Amino acid sequence: MKFSELAKYIEKIDATNSRLTITELLGEIFSKLSDKEIDKTVYLLMGKIGPLYESTDFGMAEKMVVKSIVKALNLEKKLFENKYKEIGDLGKAAEYFKKLIKSFEEKDLEIIEVFNDLSRLATSSGEGSQETKINILALLIRQLDSLSSRYLVRIPLGIMRLGFSDMTVLDALSWMLAKNKTLRPRIEKAYHVRPDLGFIAAVIKKEGIEGLSLIKPKLFTPIIMMRAERLSSGQEIIEKIGRCAIEPKYDGFRIQVHYKKKNNQIKLYSRNLDNVSFMYPDIIDGVKNEITAEEVIFEGEAIGFKPQTGTFLPFQETVQRKRKYGITEKAKEIPLKLFVFDILYFNDKNLLTTPYIERRKNLEKIIKLTGDLSKDTIMLARENIVDAPPKIELLFEEALTENLEGIIAKKLDGIYQPGARGWNWIKFKRSYSAKIEDTIDCLVMGYDLGKGKRTSFGIGAFLVGIYDKNKDKFKTMAKIGTGLTDEEWKEIKKRADRFKSEKKPALYEVNKMMEVDVWLKPEIVVEIKADEITKSPVHTAGLALRFPRLEKFRDDKRPEEVTTLFEVEKFFKNQGNQKTSREKK
Repeated sequence: MKFSELAKYIEKIDATNSRLTITELLGEIFSKLSDKEIDKTVYLLMGKIGPLYESTDFGMAEKMVVKSIVKALNLEKKLFENKYKEIGDLGKAAEYFKKLIKSFEEKDLEIIEVFNDLSRLATSSGEGSQETKINILALLIRQLDSLSSRYLVRIPLGIMRLGFSDMTVLDALSWMLAKNKTLRPRIEKAYHVRPDLGFIAAVIKKEGIEGLSLIKPKLFTPIIMMRAERLSSGQEIIEKIGRCAIEPKYDGFRIQVHYKKKNNQIKLYSRNLDNVSFMYPDIIDGVKNEITAEEVIFEGEAIGFKPQTGTFLPFQETVQRKRKYGITEKAKEIPLKLFVFDILYFNDKNLLTTPYIERRKNLEKIIKLTGDLSKDTIMLARENIVDAPPKIELLFEEALTENLEGIIAKKLDGIYQPGARGWNWIKFKRSYSAKIEDTIDCLVMGYDLGKGKRTSFGIGAFLVGIYDKNKDKFKTMAKIGTGLTDEEWKEIKKRADRFKSEKKPALYEVNKMMEVDVWLKPEIVVEIKADEITKSPVHTAGLALRFPRLEKFRDDKRPEEVTTLFEVEKFFKNQGNQKTSREKK
C-alpha cells in the first residue's frame, strides 16, 4: 500500500468520534495490506516504529521538526512559525505549505519505504545525528504529498494519537477476518502473552487465527501481568478456592524480570510494559548474583529497605526510587529488596499453564538465598499453605502489623493468566464499613479551567472515568475539584498539558452535563480514594464516587488497566450488602 492511501484512511479516522467506524476503517486497511507491511503499518498508526515496550524515542523535539519542514520546503523560518502559530497544529502547518510548494522530488512512496526511513531516523545516534535526523525527515516531506506530510511530522513528535486503543486494533483484526468482533477474545489472549500489535497482526495475516495458538512467552518481550480478584474474608476465600497458598501483599513496585545468563542479559519491566532496567541497578546486580537459571522470566515486588533497622519502607518512601536522574545515589540511600512470587518461563519451558504449586517449586530452585537479609537482594515471597479461614485471618492481621498491604491467596492448581483478573489469585481486602476500603484506579479524561484561587493553576477540576471492557469505552464516574494540595494541582496540570486533545476522544462516553473545558488523550492514570459509591444519573458509568480524592499517580499502569465497570459494580453491590448486614444488627 502507498503511504498516501494510508494517509487518507488516517484522515477519516481522525475525523470520526465513532469507535465502530474506526474499527471498520482499521479492518479495511488491514484487509488491503500484505503480510510484509501489516506490522509496520500497525506501528505507524500507533505513532511508533516498534511495539509499546520498546519505547523507541525518535529524539526530535519540535524545533528540530520545524527545521526539517523549513529545510524541505525552502521556507523562511519566521514565515512558517507565524503560520504555525495561526493554525496551532504543526502537521496542518506543514500540509498548508506543502500544498503551495510542489517538489520535483515528490513520489508516491510505499508504507514500507516511509517506515524504513523513520527507523533510520530513530536509530541515528552519535556525532552529527541531529543533522541526519533533520535531513531524513526533510527528504520525506519533499517526497510525500501534502496530506501525508500532515501525519508524517506527527510521528517523530509522538503526537500521532488517533483516539483508539490497543483493544480497538484487536477488534479490527477480528473485523478483518470475520467482519465482526467475535474473534477478539482469542486474539486478546495471544496479545496478553506477546503484547506486540505488529507481531500479532503479522501472525494473523500469514497464518490466520489458528496461528495464534502457537504463541508462547518470549524472553525480553514482557508478558502482561496477571491480576487478582478481591474478597473480604477468609471464609469467602476457602469457599471459593479451597486449600490455598497465602503470601503477603507487598506495597512496592511490581517488576517482571527477564534474564539470560549467557552475557548476563537482564531487562526489568513495569506493569505498563516500560523497560525500567536503568532505574534499579541493585536489582540488576541481585539477579546476576542470586539467580541460577540459564533463561527465566519471573515476577516480584520491589520494596525499599532500611538497613539500619532491618525494616521495610512504606510505599511513599519506596516511590522515590522511580526516577531518571540521581539513580546511583538514591539506590544507596534506599536499597531495594525484590520479593519474588511467580515464575512464567524457565529454561525454554512455558510455565503459564503449569499449576501454581509446580511453578512455586521451580521458583525455589532458581534463587540462591543466604538467609541474611542485609546481603540478599532477591527474596522468595513467604508462603503458607492453609485450609482454614481463621488461619487466613491471622495471616492477614500479621501482614498488617508488618505494614504490608494485606495478603494474596493463590489457588494451588491455578494457572497464570496474562492480563486477566481471575480467581486463581485473590486479594484479601477487608471492608469494615460502607466506606470503600479499596482505592479505584481512574483515567483522567479532561479538566475545567481554574477559578478563584485556582486561576493561577490553570485547572479547577478534573474528570475521571473507569473502563468498560465490553464496549472498549471509558465512562465517567467523578469530577474532582477538592482534596488536592497546591503541589498536586500543579502536578496534574503539568501532566495534562502534554496530552491535550482538540476534541473529545472517540473512546470517551460522557454526558453533556459532565463535559469539560479541555479534553485529554487517554494517558494519565490516578488512584482515587472515596467514601462511598452512589448511583448517578449524570455519570455514564451509572455510578459515582462520593467525596473522591487523589491518592497518587499510577505511572505504572496503562489506561486499559484502570478499574473496570464490572469491578465497580461489584464494589457497589458489596457495599449494599454491608449496609444491610449492619442494619440487621
